[in-house]
Amino acid sequence: MGFEQLAELRDRLRSEKAQQAKADTPRPAKRKPASQAKVREQDPAVEAIWPLQKHFPLAFPVNPAPKVPLKEGIFKDAEQHLELLGITSEQLKLGISTWCRGNRYWSSMVENAPRLDLNGQPAGVVTAGQALYAKQQASRQRGQARKNRAKAKAAEPAPVAQNPVEQAAD
Repeated sequence: MGFEQLAELRDRLRSEKAQQAKADTPRPAKRKPASQAKVREQDPAVEAIWPLQKHFPLAFPVNPAPKVPLKEGIFKDAEQHLELLGITSEQLKLGISTWCRGNRYWSSMVENAPRLDLNGQPAGVVTAGQALYAKQQASRQRGQARKNRAKAKAAEPAPVAQNPVEQAAD
């Protein structure tokens, strides 16, 4: 390839790059009417947790804030606010049970930690037995996650090794 051809190639690549940069500039997004927008299906538990976080932010803090131990019987207290929350009793039960599962909640369950009501006011404390149970649950969940990862890894097909002798024969 001669110098003239290289210069021509360079110029062509530069112009293509400029056209690409021009095409990549963000344009204002056109909003679709709600009827045409894709409806994204959410986890029902998440759908129930959002209103709880909106109306009771001290009891149901938004991540990355740490979760707090909830008052025993918080479901009955929250059930009185179903109309405000705009969810059913079943959705509320699912939301609270999901909220109270997982490492983020279990790590908040330490002995003598205050349990909070819907308004964030202390309403009891975590007992030693409850703290131990939470620690066991967290450990059990981590063990189950390890098993699931090991199963997934074992289910992956092993990479096929190429034999150089077979490749040469082709």
